[in-house]
Amino acid sequence: MSTINDVARLAGVSSMTVSRVINNSGYISRQTRERVERAIAELGYMPNALARQLRSKRTKTLALVLTDITNPFFTTIARGVEDVAGASGFSVMFCNTDESEADEAEYLQLLIQRQVDGVLLVPASSASDSLRMLRAHKLPFVVIDRRMRASHVDEVRCDSEAGAYSAVRHLIDLGHRRIAMLTGRKAISTSADRIAGYRRALAEAGIEPDRRLTLYGSFNYREFNQADGYSMAQQVLAVTPRPTAIFAANNFIAFGAMRALREAGLRVPEDLSVVAFDDLPGEWVIEPFLTVVAQPAYEIGRLAADLLLERLASPKPAEPRAVILPTELRVRRSSGPPPAEG
Repeated sequence: MSTINDVARLAGVSSMTVSRVINNSGYISRQTRERVERAIAELGYMPNALARQLRSKRTKTLALVLTDITNPFFTTIARGVEDVAGASGFSVMFCNTDESEADEAEYLQLLIQRQVDGVLLVPASSASDSLRMLRAHKLPFVVIDRRMRASHVDEVRCDSEAGAYSAVRHLIDLGHRRIAMLTGRKAISTSADRIAGYRRALAEAGIEPDRRLTLYGSFNYREFNQADGYSMAQQVLAVTPRPTAIFAANNFIAFGAMRALREAGLRVPEDLSVVAFDDLPGEWVIEPFLTVVAQPAYEIGRLAADLLLERLASPKPAEPRAVILPTELRVRRSSGPPPAEG
C-alpha cells in the first residue's frame, strides 16, 4: 500500500506539499499540483481519512434518526438531508426507530459512540430525555417535523395545526357537519396539533364535536399506519349517525380507512369524503385522487441539514431557531359534498 512519502518521492516534492494538495490548503503552483495528482493516480494512493478525522476531531458524518423510513414523507425528507450533506462533504447515517423511545435511546447512544458530528432527529415522543442525552455530550442536533416541550431547541417543521384547520374547513365549506378525525398517539406533537386544528375549525363553524368521532392510533410503536387507519375507520362507521367525512392524520391512515370503506360498500366521495395529511411523491401516483394537506418534505430536510451544518461551522453557540413552514391544501376527487339525506 502506497504512503504519502511514496507520492512525495515520485512527484519530487516534500510530504508537506502532498498533504497541502490533498487537503487543498496553502498555495501550490498549478504545475506542482498536477505532478502530485499524477503521482497519486499512478500509485493509487488513498489518503487516510480516519487520520484526518482524528486530527480535525470531525468524522464528516451526520445522523438522521427517523420514526418510519417506509413513509414517503420521511424518505423525501431524507433526500433533502442527503443532498445538502453530500454537497458539503458529509455522509449521512440513517436510523429507524419505529416510534420506539427505547430504540431511539439506543440509537443515540450508538451515534455518540460513533462520534457523529451532529444529529437530525424526528423524536418518538415530545419528552426531553433524548435532548438531555445529546446536550450532555455536547452533540449539535436539530429536531425535525415535531414540536418539543423543551425550549431552546433548533427545529424545522410545518404548521400542523394550521394545515389540519384548512383541511377540516374545506370539508365544512362543502357542507359536512359530521367529520371524523383519525390520528396517531396522543404523545406525538403532530397528533395533538392536528387535533387542535380540527377542533378549531369545528368551533368556528359552530359544530359541537362528537368525541366518538375522534380516534387515536394504537400504542404500538408504528402507529401512523394502514392497519390503524383500517381499524379506526371501522369504529367510526359503527357510530350512529355515521360521519359523512374522514380527516386522516397521514396518508397511510387514509389508505387503511379507504380499504375499510370499500369493504363496507361505501364510495369515496359519493358516500363519504376522505382528506389526509401528506401527499405522495408524483412518481408514485399516475392520477392523484386524494385531497391532501401537503408538506414541503424535501425543503424540511434541506433546511434542517443547512441549519445543522451552520451550527457545526459556528465557533460559538447561537440562539435556537424554529423554522415553521406553511402547508398547502390540494383539493382532488376524494372530497365532495355530503350525500343528500333521504
